[in-house]
Parts: sequence; structure tokens; C-alpha cells
Amino acid sequence: MSDRIIVGLSGGVDSAVAALLLKEQGCEVHGLFMSNWEEDDDGYCTAAQDFQDARAVAHELAIPLHRVSFAAEYRERVFRYFLTEHSAGRTPNPDVLCNREIKFGVALRYARRLGATRFATGHYARILRRPSGAELHKARDAAKDQSYFLHAVELGHLADTLMPIGELEKGAVRERARQAGLPVFDKPDSTGICFVGERPFREFLGRFLADRPGPIESADGEPLGVHRGLAFYTLGQREGLGIGGRAHHAQLPWFVARKDTARNALIVVQGHDHPLLLSSALSSGPMHWLSEPRTAPFACGVKVRYRQTDQTAVLEPRDNGSARLRFEKPQRAVTPGQYAVIYEGERCLGGAVIESVEPALADRAAA
Repeated sequence: MSDRIIVGLSGGVDSAVAALLLKEQGCEVHGLFMSNWEEDDDGYCTAAQDFQDARAVAHELAIPLHRVSFAAEYRERVFRYFLTEHSAGRTPNPDVLCNREIKFGVALRYARRLGATRFATGHYARILRRPSGAELHKARDAAKDQSYFLHAVELGHLADTLMPIGELEKGAVRERARQAGLPVFDKPDSTGICFVGERPFREFLGRFLADRPGPIESADGEPLGVHRGLAFYTLGQREGLGIGGRAHHAQLPWFVARKDTARNALIVVQGHDHPLLLSSALSSGPMHWLSEPRTAPFACGVKVRYRQTDQTAVLEPRDNGSARLRFEKPQRAVTPGQYAVIYEGERCLGGAVIESVEPALADRAAA
């Protein structure tokens, strides 16, 4: 009898093809549909339709489909942190926590209770098994690579996971689904996290966090308006500032450059590449390593946001487990609360939360 593999079946084409490939390899495949958010009645969360799509895929593949709700765990382990960080004026990425705490945490343990020897997902990433252990690598399809969102997962959990589509281009995935008659072959990719969906983000956040108005100021301290609350803005943001044209100012758009949490002030500047938007270095929280922890400075690639190309930097480990990252070139809108993810070529070495940044202007002043 073959080993049982539980596939996280989301109702999308990627996880459907992951299940298809494993079935073709002769594995005993079961599907697992996870509900991670209580359904809203405003039509933004698509969980009900996603489950029907997952059922149709499981029927076509003739595999059992299990359904489970992790909504309570999601609220406690992911959403609570999401709100706490926003309340502090930071900008979290809940997808990273969802992978660590839910998909490769409680869901993996649930799959084991269902008799799984391996857990599989439709992520665009590769897990390479070396004599020294498992390694997380970028997907072959660079445009779809999701290793950024997987950097915080426990390495032992990744070692028990399969990612069958990591070697495929997205177009090839859709073609395999079409050839197999899977009903989701042309289903659009999901955008954003379920609890936000396509709805306006600030409208959603306002359901959970109260407004805390404060001044909008230029870098020179000139009053320009009133903001709704620092939680509702992110560094580099242009839309929704409500400043408009100003006398004695150039006709350039305004961007959020800094949050002064002590004064509850939002600092804005004009121009997409204003120097105050640039950082020469960052300090991280505790590093989560997917490799042997490094104790000496070394050159690496780093992403400070998803879809960014790797930026050359030097990582300087600190005795407390955190790190300082010095960029070869100043980076725009590096945002506390987001993640700095470290690479060595195609391999993801891990990452950490961005705690603070060093303005590039400080380097210029010292030069």
C-alpha cells in the first residue's frame, strides 16, 4: 500500500494540479479543504465557492475530500497579531503567519491525524532534500515564486511537505489542469487574503480599529491635513492622503515617508523617490533560519517585500539573534512590521521581521 499524502486543496488550480501530479505518481491522495475565516455576508470572502470548486476537483480525481475549520486558530494566532501590529502603526504580512501557524502548523498536524505520511500544497516553491537536510528554494517560475511567504515555517515541517508544482511554469500548470479535465483550469488566481478579499482595505480595518486622528505634516513640520489613524497608512503610500495641491509646493504627488508614533503624526514628502523614502540599512527582530545560523557577516540577497527582485546586502548577525542588513543600494519604503527574507542564490536561508530602518540621508550627511 502506498503512503497517504494529504493535499491542501484550496479550490484553485495550483493545489488541484498538485493533487493530480501525486495521483499520477500512484500515491494515495486525499484532499483537505481548510476554512480559516468565518464567512462574511458581504460577498468578499469566497470560501463557499472555493469549497464547491475543491469538491468538483476531488470528484474529478476520485479522491476523498476532508473539510475542517481552523477559524478559531486563525483569529488567535494570525488575526490578533495583525490587529496588534496595525494598532502600533506597523504593517504586518498575515500570509507569512498563516503559512507558519495554520497551513504548516495546525493543518499539518491535522493531516497526520488523518494518517498522512506527507503533506502537500500548491505553493510555487521547491523543497530540495540534501544529505544535510531539507532546503527551501525558489520556484522555477520566478514570477510566481512564493518562497518569501514560506521563510518562517519550521524547517522540520517543510521537510515533511511536498510542493509538486514548484518545478512548473504557471502556464504549464493551467495546461495540465485543462488536459485532465479539472474544472478550475481557468479559474482566476486569488488576490489577497480571504478576510480582506477585494474590498477596500481601510474600510475593512475600520471594522476592528477605531479612528485615531492626528496631523499630517511635511518633513519640515508644515501642517498639511489630518489623518484617520496611523494604523490605516503604510510607508510609500500615495492614495488616500487627501492633501491635494498646495501653494508654494511643486505639483508632485505626496507619499507617506514616516510615522511619528510618539506624536501620532504622519510625515509625508513629495516625489516617488524622495530621499526620505530611502533606507540604507535595517534592523531585524530574531532571525528564523532555514539553514545553519550564520554568526559572521556575509553577503546575501534580500527581499523586503514580495515580488521584489533580490537586493544585494550584507547581513551582520547580532548576539541576541537579530541582525542588521546593509543594502548595497538604498531601498525605497522599507516598512517596519514587514519581513526581510534572505537568499543565497536560489536558496531561501530564512528571514525576520523588520524592526527599524536607517535613513539613507544619514549616510549622506556623514559623508
